Amino acid sequence: MTTTETGPRGTPTEEELRAVDLYWRAANYLSVGQIYLLDNPLLREPLAPEHIKPRLLGHWGTTPGLNFVYAHLQRQVRRRGTDMIWIMGPGHGGPSGVATAWLDGTYTDIHPEVTRDAEGMRRLFRQFSFPGGVPSHYAPEIPGSIHEGGELGYALSHAYGAAFDNPDLVVAAVVGDGEAETGPLAGSWAANRFIDPAADGAVLPILHLNGYKIANPTVLARMPERELAALMEGHGHEPVFVSGDDPAVLHREMAQVLDRALDGIAEIQRRARDGADRGGLRWPMIVLRTPKGWTGPGEVDGLPVEGTWRSHQVPLAQVRTEPGHLAQLERWMRSYRPEELFAPDGAPLPETTGLVVPEGDRRISANPVANGGLLLKDLTLPDFRGYAVEVPRPGADHHEATRVLGGYLRDVIRANPDDFRIFGPDETASNRLNAVFEATDRAWDLPLLPTDESLAPGGRVMEVLSEHLCQGWLEGYLLTGRHGLFNSYEAFIHIVDAMLNQHAKWLKVTRGIPWRRPIASLNYLLSSHVWRQDHNGFSHQDPGFIDHVVNKKPEIVRVYLPPDANTLLSTADHCLRMRDTVNVVIAGKQPALGYLTMDQAIAHCTRGLGIWEWASTDGGADPDVVLACAGDVPTLETLAAADLLRTHLPELRVRVVNVVDLMRLQPAEEHPHGLTDRSYDALFTTDKPVIFAFHGYPWLIHRLTYRRNGHDNLHVRGYKEEGTTTTPFDMVMLNDLDRFHLVMDVIDRVPGLAVKAAHLSQRMHDARLRCRAHTREYGDDAPEIRDWTWTS
Repeated sequence: MTTTETGPRGTPTEEELRAVDLYWRAANYLSVGQIYLLDNPLLREPLAPEHIKPRLLGHWGTTPGLNFVYAHLQRQVRRRGTDMIWIMGPGHGGPSGVATAWLDGTYTDIHPEVTRDAEGMRRLFRQFSFPGGVPSHYAPEIPGSIHEGGELGYALSHAYGAAFDNPDLVVAAVVGDGEAETGPLAGSWAANRFIDPAADGAVLPILHLNGYKIANPTVLARMPERELAALMEGHGHEPVFVSGDDPAVLHREMAQVLDRALDGIAEIQRRARDGADRGGLRWPMIVLRTPKGWTGPGEVDGLPVEGTWRSHQVPLAQVRTEPGHLAQLERWMRSYRPEELFAPDGAPLPETTGLVVPEGDRRISANPVANGGLLLKDLTLPDFRGYAVEVPRPGADHHEATRVLGGYLRDVIRANPDDFRIFGPDETASNRLNAVFEATDRAWDLPLLPTDESLAPGGRVMEVLSEHLCQGWLEGYLLTGRHGLFNSYEAFIHIVDAMLNQHAKWLKVTRGIPWRRPIASLNYLLSSHVWRQDHNGFSHQDPGFIDHVVNKKPEIVRVYLPPDANTLLSTADHCLRMRDTVNVVIAGKQPALGYLTMDQAIAHCTRGLGIWEWASTDGGADPDVVLACAGDVPTLETLAAADLLRTHLPELRVRVVNVVDLMRLQPAEEHPHGLTDRSYDALFTTDKPVIFAFHGYPWLIHRLTYRRNGHDNLHVRGYKEEGTTTTPFDMVMLNDLDRFHLVMDVIDRVPGLAVKAAHLSQRMHDARLRCRAHTREYGDDAPEIRDWTWTS
């Protein structure tokens, strides 16, 4: 049944409301038990200190409100047959996610040892926030989750990412009022401007205001209701408010409001799918205001708790040592009347779940959309070889690598019209991926002007000037079984560092959870990179995202530095086929030399690194020096340096090694792509100087290779925080990565050359001075630098 097919209308019956209340009370009871109890789960005997956990971890404050929302969502799914998942934005709602999944039976389906009886309840309680157990957040171990929420701010972006291309799906996204203060969440309210009601699913935001974060009130909770309503209306929503603390009143109001909201979504979608005018549409949303720590202790040790920040974590903190706290906990748990909720054997009574819990996969915790790998299909990929550029000889002709890739991505979009999207800030055209607009538009659901180009509601390119929103969209899209690519300027991808952390942690954990199926890899294409941001200057020059990514678990991350257009095509095709990894591809958009034919590029990318024999003069023998490089500009400068050495020191045996897959530098014991020591030694030698020209910060190469033989002979040149608005070659000179400096490094480090080639070292120094003087006089690089090609 789709979201446009709804069940019977009208005021909910008393029987339905009682069922929702029973379910809610049961979820609250289970949530409190998880925070506090080791044993005696059904309170068959008076609570004693030995029944209490020695360390009380978990968060109560937001949990009863989440249980309330979930109970009502489940009832609607049961009535309507709606395809629904939910996003738990409040970071500390883990008890709710576990409790509701156990009540639904989904938790036991996944974890059969946690049975739906007293012993299973005891295990459920014991494992929560306990060594060897489950975390306190809505973690990957909990069925139904695609959003852990440990780091706040991404609930709405994940929700909208899940809704794209899922026309029958409703994503209920609960946003905590503390979370609502974060920048990423504040930016996410704009996401509804990119949803296509004709082809996408819908997001129902539920702003849960309980008044406080950890120790302070929240801005939106203290904002006058008329101002909050105006804010949400300005963001394209039709807000409806539900407020109070009387469960009987709120159950009725929430049931009616949720009914109207889902009807409103269905009507918007019906009109769009019938081709009606979309002008002025407003998406429903709910603002739910309940006390923090609702139904918990009203007062502890003479201080107010319910409805205050004191209920945030563990309202009764000394239960093991304070008899008064222990007695208060028992009264609190018995207030839910567990004998009305659970059978004597501990199983939920039929009346607790019967009118609320849907069947099978319609249970929110069991929805396969929240285990996206179950739904994932391989992309239909065109043969990337068909997009190859001609390379009649190495280093002779120029190509724009990302422009070439754009043609390939255009046809990926054509071949995969409903499960592949490109995400990024306002930079798709800037990064030379223009060809994709031959196949699609940018997603846009606001008014159009005659001067607009490539904007349409059904666009497959998602552009918004918020890296957080783009990242969250892509994560939500991937986690629900689809594929995508994030393209960005290299310097500003740092904005999503923390989001990458969370996604990488999710991937690391899910790799150890058998029922979580692999999802498509998160692919970054970083262009407009550090070495060609000479026009924008220092603020746009930062290659440090590589360092950040390499900190993650080795089995999760890959970093690729294709040196030309054909290697970029091969790399991109490889990344789009991968699962459960984060792939970072860094490629230039400016005209650059091509070095390898497509067959050579495939072989080189398959190896991940290798000797370029055509650029080397060691003749397959033991070299005097190794010139290594990773990145398009470092490769150019390395080849130019090799050319100078071939001209001025023809007797010197030079080996040129290019690295595409950066992780090949690590030992095989540390990374799945790592080289064995024997293979590394064969390429780089154990006793010869290695001059390594690297795209990023030089110390990263030392870090990756510190255990290798001959590490003391390794000398790395890279970016060292020197930059400005200048010319491309002056930029590399500022960081001593230029060809002349590389030649000087060779002279300084090859034994016997310092004296013998002193004259050449001086000429290299003078050449640097001449090039700099030329840029200062003419505003451009000298022709012999700008127009250099490989002619050896």
